[in-house]
Formats: sequence, C-alpha cells, structure tokens
Amino acid sequence: MYQVAYTDQNYDTEGAKSFSFDEESVRKGFIRKVYSILMVQLLITFGIITIFVYVDAVKDWVHKTSWIFWVALAVLLVTMICMACCESVRRQTPLNFIFLLLFTLAESFLLSVTATYYAANEVMMAVGITAAVCLALTLFAFQTKWDFTMCGGILLVAIVVFLIFGIVAIFIPGKVITLVYSSIGALIFSIYLIYDTQLMMGGKHKYAISPEEYIFAALNLYLDIINIFMYILAIIGVAHK
Repeated sequence: MYQVAYTDQNYDTEGAKSFSFDEESVRKGFIRKVYSILMVQLLITFGIITIFVYVDAVKDWVHKTSWIFWVALAVLLVTMICMACCESVRRQTPLNFIFLLLFTLAESFLLSVTATYYAANEVMMAVGITAAVCLALTLFAFQTKWDFTMCGGILLVAIVVFLIFGIVAIFIPGKVITLVYSSIGALIFSIYLIYDTQLMMGGKHKYAISPEEYIFAALNLYLDIINIFMYILAIIGVAHK
C-alpha cells in the first residue's frame, strides 16, 4: 500500500536470460520469510480476537477502560509511520521485529474491541470467509498472467475516492449505505492483496519489492487481510440486523 522499495522489472532479453538461480533462491526465501511473519501476525490477531469475543470478563473490562483504546491507537500510528517512512526501522534487526510486534499487538487490540460489538458467531463467520477469500486471491495472484503491479496509480485513486465516500457516508446513516461502503472496501482491499502479493513475487511482473523489505511486505499483506476482515464483518453485521 505504500510506494517504497519498488524495483522496475523491465529486463531486456539478455538481462532476462541472466536471471540467475541465486536470484530465484533469494526471492523464494524472501517469500517464505514474509509468509512466516504474516502467519505469526494473523495467529496473534485472531487469537486475541477470540479471547475478547468469548471471555465476558475481558469484554466488560475493555468496554469500561477507554484510555487503553487511545494508547493502542497511538502505538499503532507511531509504529506504522515509523515502519513506512524509516528504512532503518524496517531493515535493522531486531528493531524491525520489535516495531512490527508492537504494531500487531496494537492493531489486534483495536480490532478485538471492534469485534466485541458483534455476536461471536458473526465474528467467526467473518474469520472463515476472510480466510477463504484471501486463500483464493493469493492462489489467483500466483497463477494469473495479469500483472497487477502496474495498477498502483489506479488503486491509489480508488482508495482516495473511497476515503472521501467514507466521510460522506458518516452523514448518511443507514443499512444500505453501510452495505455499499463495506462491499466497496472489501473489493478494493481484495485487489490490493493481489497487488501486494505480486509485488512480493517479483519475477515476470513489472515491479517488485526488494527482498530486504520483508517486514514491509508482511505489513502490507497483513493490512490488506485485516481490512478485508473488517469490511466482511461489517457486511455480516448489517445483514444480521
């Protein structure tokens, strides 16, 4: 979602032939590392959501303790901005893992607070649908011949228009506007998931993310999945009202 650390993949014929086995091995190792980090993030997030949704004592406590919400929001913003804007934070170990862990915990807490306002069966349904959708989109991104890495500009325009639509929607309450807004959000971030997956893959695609940016790649995929989950949960919540 952030335009950083991209490399142009336009090789000439001679350059394409010289793409070595070592480079392919580095890219495959990079993909394995990204997905390993992503799986840990998702396990933490959905583990915390499960606790918040099913343990009434935790749910009651978080509803009565508003200050921790704002602390989590501050941690989320600071860590995300640092990782997005500071190359040294993203690439320096173990600083990058510390920032990513803090970001994941803060995001998990905020998402869990939101989930407590939905029924447990609605949350679990959203988790299942999100898992199925993301798996299907990831397989599509790996198999398709369409190059979504060239759609960065279009996606940026789409997200800006979507944000403006969200501001307008605040003043037009109702089930229909919520359903439309959430459906568009789920669609946009589904395309973002394909886009970020192909950036990570490299190879035949026009643009790729540097193998040194594994934290950045994992962060992008994580945010895509979390946003898809949030909008699917909103759709389910509206449908059950």
